[in-house]
Amino acid sequence: MASAMISFQEALRIGSLQALRTVPKSDLHNHAFGGGNRGWISRVTGRDIAPLDTPLQSMAEMHEWVGRHIGSVFDGPIGRLTAFGATLVQARHDGITRLEVGEDVWAITLFDRDAARLTARLREIHERVAPDLEWIPQLGMSRHCSVSSLTNWLQPFLELGFYRTLDLSGDELAQPIEVFKPVYRMAKAAGLRLKAHVGEWGDGDSVWRAAEELELDEVQHGIAAVDSAPVMRFLADNRIRLNICPTSNVMLGRVETLAVHPMRRLFDAGVIVTVNTDDVLVFGQGVSEEFLSLFQAKLFDADELELIRLAGLTDPVRQPAPRGHPA
Repeated sequence: MASAMISFQEALRIGSLQALRTVPKSDLHNHAFGGGNRGWISRVTGRDIAPLDTPLQSMAEMHEWVGRHIGSVFDGPIGRLTAFGATLVQARHDGITRLEVGEDVWAITLFDRDAARLTARLREIHERVAPDLEWIPQLGMSRHCSVSSLTNWLQPFLELGFYRTLDLSGDELAQPIEVFKPVYRMAKAAGLRLKAHVGEWGDGDSVWRAAEELELDEVQHGIAAVDSAPVMRFLADNRIRLNICPTSNVMLGRVETLAVHPMRRLFDAGVIVTVNTDDVLVFGQGVSEEFLSLFQAKLFDADELELIRLAGLTDPVRQPAPRGHPA
């Protein structure tokens, strides 16, 4: 009870994870497939999935690791719902009060192509597991899928009027970003907030191009923007938020250490940044651990991390962006 009276900044200074978990936080970049609580998954499935302990160098290595360590645990409709429930358990454990997560649109094929049925199951799990948590239901898409398939899977979800965000993930080189414009126009017309994974493996221009072509409100990762002062200025001026996953970036070989993470330079350039988990089951770090690790690496001080924490609890309003490459 005493830890609840400690401020976020003081919790960082004394290194108390228990106290950090009592402070409201967001997780805006979370894949439910890998977002679950390790202990809960072990009790429910009988599988103890130990997190990654050695940095990797590519998404191919990441997929190979997931295949060996997670395998078929979350296969099929029951497996997908188990993963979602485990993610809510983890969020509740970590003091997350605002969680953006959901299901990939292709999962409709596991539920007799019935978006309402799948959505009803997700809503029931939320009400049963973490009803007080602000769940922002998200639809995910893979760059590896054809636009025609994505369109067919997405439309029934949009008709429900329930989902609030759209995200695109997968290999950044799988298809040109412009290919997905029709799908994003559909989602924008339906009132969804638009996000995409970009700038984790690509360059700064890829971040700008995706934000402009898809009219993004937010970017998942986006750390490559640090290589271009004009792109950072574009993001800052247009209030396009970057939802960054520090430990994921280190463990996938995109950043050498937390002490030199580009999040520092992005923050200094006025870009709105947040701290998130990506796949806590894989990387072993909840949001509280992420904040504490950044503080202990001396990348940010406690007051700066408080500003970053608050940045995730409300959505910035994107400003109109002029067409063309930022000068």
